[in-house]
Amino acid sequence: MSQPAESQLAEPPEWARPWLSGVLPTQSVGQIPNGSLKNTVPHTPNSSPSLTLSPSYVSADSKGTGIFTKCSEKRLVITLGRDRTVNRSLRGIHLFMITVNATLGTGLYWRGGQILELGGPLTVLLSFIFIGILTWAVMQCITEMLCIWPIPGALSVYVSQFVDEELGIAVGVTYWFVYSMSFSTLVATSAAEFNFWDYIHERPLIQGLIIYLLIPLVLVCINTVRIEIYGWLEVATGSIKVIFLGVIIVILIAINRGAGPGTDPLGVKYWASPVDFDKQAANDWGAALLMGISIATFAYTGVEVIAASALEAKWPHREDEQSTTSENFLRSHNAHIGKSFKFPAIFIPVLAMVGYTVSGLLATLNIERQSCDLPRLSWLPPDTEAVCGEPSNKAAFVAIAANSNIPHLADVFNGFLVFTCLSCAGTNLYIASRTLFGITSRLDGGEGQRWYLRVFAWFGKTDRRQVPRRAMIFSAVAFWWVPFLQLIRGNSNTQSSEKNPVETRASVDKFVEILSQMSYSAVLIVWACECLAFIRFYQCISQHREYLERENVPHVQRWNERDHDDYPYRSHSQPLTAYLALLGCIFVSLVANGAALWNGFYLLPFLASYLSVFVFVGLWVLLKIMRGAKWSFVDLSQPDKVARIFRHLHDIRLSVTQS
Repeated sequence: MSQPAESQLAEPPEWARPWLSGVLPTQSVGQIPNGSLKNTVPHTPNSSPSLTLSPSYVSADSKGTGIFTKCSEKRLVITLGRDRTVNRSLRGIHLFMITVNATLGTGLYWRGGQILELGGPLTVLLSFIFIGILTWAVMQCITEMLCIWPIPGALSVYVSQFVDEELGIAVGVTYWFVYSMSFSTLVATSAAEFNFWDYIHERPLIQGLIIYLLIPLVLVCINTVRIEIYGWLEVATGSIKVIFLGVIIVILIAINRGAGPGTDPLGVKYWASPVDFDKQAANDWGAALLMGISIATFAYTGVEVIAASALEAKWPHREDEQSTTSENFLRSHNAHIGKSFKFPAIFIPVLAMVGYTVSGLLATLNIERQSCDLPRLSWLPPDTEAVCGEPSNKAAFVAIAANSNIPHLADVFNGFLVFTCLSCAGTNLYIASRTLFGITSRLDGGEGQRWYLRVFAWFGKTDRRQVPRRAMIFSAVAFWWVPFLQLIRGNSNTQSSEKNPVETRASVDKFVEILSQMSYSAVLIVWACECLAFIRFYQCISQHREYLERENVPHVQRWNERDHDDYPYRSHSQPLTAYLALLGCIFVSLVANGAALWNGFYLLPFLASYLSVFVFVGLWVLLKIMRGAKWSFVDLSQPDKVARIFRHLHDIRLSVTQS
């Protein structure tokens, strides 16, 4: 056979030029051997951030017999430009503390007292334990996929690849909404904590300029620093929050043990009626427990943020990882890579459950359910028979500190809560920005694309510090207006036919609360979709096990006993855990969230529980119609198609580690 003849040169397609520029030699960018783009993966709005070329150089037989020889196939992964990549410098401790900061917010301090007033002390324990177990099961599913593919927009990509592409886009948008909205509503919640001090409560100008404008602006500036600095800031604030929680637990124990003569130092008297409940809110204790489970979900929102911050995790760089022939790289150091994600993803739900349960238990031993200092559900009608006046605006721990008669202890506890709330808001802004960047960084914003795709692609770029500043600023300003609504106090000179100032303020507060509760209702949808994605992933690697082994597809051979490092993490009791997690998310989203309506229809809990579901389904349907997509899930029945999906995800992972 003769040596390969010189290949003809052909112009590459327009979509290939931006990705080839700066990677291949200049001559190759303008002219690529004819036939080498035959197996190229086109760059579509939802394709990988890498361009995979499979050159097939062909030569004819010298005798003209028409026999051809095909050279061995080589794969070249083209990485993104610097303006579409982030700086991967976060270590395991950074990822852990980011997750701690996102999870340990105001849910425990505010919602714990609300659950206690609603359903009694037993409801507090069971609610936190149930949601803790549910989040652990959800994270088992996410962690197994995340250890294989820690990629930008991971939660959206998993659903797109294994369930439905439009559903994955809807998940990405919903997840961004959860944390962008939470950023603003946590700022609004901090205003309620600042109002504990009368000096601030009586001066709305301070609230408007400092709390609603200056503090969010400071959080935005903190999120613009380089990720190496930001990571250590998260470590510092997360450590302080953990210390705060430990201090609160110790002081609650000391308050309980220091009860006066003739009292019950163990607080057992508050457990004399463990299933006592608010009869205005629920028909029976079972309904109150379901409502408590729904409220407790708010406290656990954030356990999954490791998937959003994984795109900036530090990867090991060794000589064999620099090769663009990906087979050696794809099989190397997987155990080391997975360690950065496994620990926070697996243990944060457990640590949160222990912390919430212990703190909630101590709160039930220090304050009774009927206390007027506990916050009541805002949508309930006034209780004419109650001895309390206006509903309390205190967190349970602050109320316990105030009743202890220890000088300034309530001020200290409230200061803890303010710090916890604002640090959580800053982390939520970080998660929102990385989520928006993750789902837009792979969009093609070039000429010929639709205008809205070019707009979204604009958010998928980073600044000179490799920080997605555009996505971060948009995530901050999208709902920045929400806290300012609390400055509306009504006009005392209104006519009698119009709402009085109290009614006006109450309407505004309820609207803000609907937006706040929509965010944690929406996160249940994301959790459910991730469980479904894992179930379909597990089923396809089980169904095509022999084919994947024969084709030597890396990282998806879960039952390979010879190479344990090739599959970084095997979650427990699968797929049973995934099915139970999926059913649990659906149960809380549709049943537990609806328990508030069993004692009568109220608009606020209805909108807070189900509006996010309606919007999510509507967005999914709209995307299907706009894209002219089929009303069916991704076909995972053909082994070759499944293998292409896996290699596509491997290419995304390889491209972000080589850029």
